[in-house]
Order: sequence, then C-alpha cells, then structure tokens
Amino acid sequence: MMAFEQIPKKDWYSILGADPSASVSDLKQKYQKLILMYHPDKQSADVPAGTVEECIQKFIEIDQAWKILGNEETKKEYDLQRHEEDLRNMGPVDAQVYLEEMCWNKDDHSFSLSCRCGGKYSVSKDEAEEVTLISCDTCSLIIELLHYG
Repeated sequence: MMAFEQIPKKDWYSILGADPSASVSDLKQKYQKLILMYHPDKQSADVPAGTVEECIQKFIEIDQAWKILGNEETKKEYDLQRHEEDLRNMGPVDAQVYLEEMCWNKDDHSFSLSCRCGGKYSVSKDEAEEVTLISCDTCSLIIELLHYG
C-alpha cells in the first residue's frame, strides 16, 4: 500500500502549481522553488505565529507532493488513481467484466472488449494489473475490470 493512499485526497499537482502533463524535471523545479519559499528557516522572525504555522503546513504538503510526484513509480500509481477517479465521476459502471473474458491482441499486447455502442474497451497488459475502470473509446460507458481468484 502506497503512502498517499492513507492521506486524504489531495491534488498533488496543484500543490506544486504544476500541470499533470509536466515532466519530472519541471515538477522538480517547481518543488525546489516552493520548498525554499516555505522553508521554516527562511521565514522572517517578525511574522505572526499563525503565519509561520501556515508556512510549515504548506512546506509539509509541498514535501509530500514531491515524494509522490518525484518518483516515477508512485507518480504513475497516483496518475492511475486520478484517472480512475475521473472515470468514476464521469458516469456509472455499465458492467463488471473479468480480464480473462476480454480478447487478447498479441500485436499491441492489450486486452479489448466490444462495447454495445460499437466502440471498444481496451487496456494494456501492464495497465490491466493496476486499473479497475476502463472507459469505452467512443461513448461514455465504463466497465469495471475484475480478476479471477
């Protein structure tokens, strides 16, 4: 279980003031700029105590955001969770489908299933291990991906 699953849902990208499509090096630049700005040692001695507390909290949030987004593995997992959350907000789950019931395409190493609209649900072999919701490529229907046993 990853560390950010324990933390209430936060938009780590907005904490760093970054776009989800930003590269890790762009994220690092934003992190470094913000971490210096909010570092407790950089705060003026004549600022009210409440402001210092806010800066410390912001500093901690920025550090947490970087711990998730600065690591390729945790960033990928976080991005998948964000994508699933977006899908959940898009609409209801149309069906539950076992991965083993989907068609395997050896050319592009993906699983696919025809949608009732004529479109298709598709997921790569790697993604199939991590995602649970897949949207149709032409309509708004969503399926929940299940695994045997």
